Amino acid sequence: MKYQPPYTITPQILQRVAEIVEQLTRWSVSGDSALSPQLRRNNRIRTIQASLAIENNTLSIEQVTAVLDGKLVLGLPREIQEVKNAFAAYEQLPEWQPHSSVDLLAAHGLLMAGLVDEVGVFRSGGVGVYNDKELVHMAPPAALVAGQMSDLLAWLASAPVHPLIASCVFHYEFEFIHPFADGNGRMGRLWQTLILSQWQPMLAYLPVELVIRERQAAYYQALAESDKAGNSTVFIEFMLQALQDTLTEALSKTSVKTSVKTSVKIIAELRQDGLLTIPELAKIIGVTTRSIERNLQKLQEEGRLRRVGADKGGHWEVVK
Repeated sequence: MKYQPPYTITPQILQRVAEIVEQLTRWSVSGDSALSPQLRRNNRIRTIQASLAIENNTLSIEQVTAVLDGKLVLGLPREIQEVKNAFAAYEQLPEWQPHSSVDLLAAHGLLMAGLVDEVGVFRSGGVGVYNDKELVHMAPPAALVAGQMSDLLAWLASAPVHPLIASCVFHYEFEFIHPFADGNGRMGRLWQTLILSQWQPMLAYLPVELVIRERQAAYYQALAESDKAGNSTVFIEFMLQALQDTLTEALSKTSVKTSVKTSVKIIAELRQDGLLTIPELAKIIGVTTRSIERNLQKLQEEGRLRRVGADKGGHWEVVK
C-alpha cells in the first residue's frame, strides 16, 4: 500500500491555488517573469538572508551580499560559512530532482558542509524542536527516518495533487520527520523551492522566505497546529498564503514598472505626433487601450500632458 500523507483539501486551499495560478499567468504575460541576471541574484540573496535569519543567522542583506562578492565581512565564521553554503545549494537547484534521495542527501551535504559532523546523511540520534527551552516537537526515532523519507519521496514522485499543494505537504512532512541532525528548516524551504521551480521555473527566484521570516511565529504556529491535528492542512494554508503574498508584491512592482514604461513611451510618441489616437497609441506601444487611457489620465493629472480641443479633432500637447 502506497504511503499517503494526511491532509484535507479545503475550499480555502483550492481558492488560493486558483489565485496563485492566475497571478503566475499575469506575471508571465507581463514579461517580468524572465528576471534579469541582476534581479535573480538580488532575489536569491534576499532568499538566503531571510532563510538563514530564521535559523538565527545575524548577517544583514548588505553583509550577505559582501560575502558573496568575496569581500571581507566582520561576522562569525559559522554565519559566513552558512551564507556561502546556502548560495552554493540554491545555485545547484536545476541539477536536482525533488523525489531523489541521493539529491536530497547531496543538497544537505552542500548546505551544511563544515557546520555539523553528520553531513549528507540521515541523523543517527534523536532530535527535538525547541522554542527557547520548551520542547515543541519530538521527531520520530532515528531508526525510522530512512523508511519515512523513502515513503515521502516516493509519494512526491507521483503526488496526486497540484504541485503547489504537494510542495507544502512535503515541506510539513519533512519538518515533522526532521531527518537530519541539523539544517532541517533551511533544507525544507530549499526543497519546497526546488519542487515549485520544477513546475514553474520562475518560482526558483521568488523570495517567499522573506514573508516566512516576517511571519516566523505564525510559521511555527502552523507547524505546531498541524502536529496537533495530525495532518498538514493548516500548514498548507499558511504556506499558500505566503506564496500568494510574495507574488502579489512581485506583481505590484511589475505593475509600477510597466506603468512607468508606458507613460514614457506615450510622451515620446506624442512629442512626435500629437494627433495620435488612443487606439493608435495602443498599437504602437503594444498595450491595451485601457492601459493607454489610464496613463493619459495620470499624465494629465500630473500636468505633463494637455488635451487641446475636442476629443475628436483635437490634439495632445506635451507640457513637460
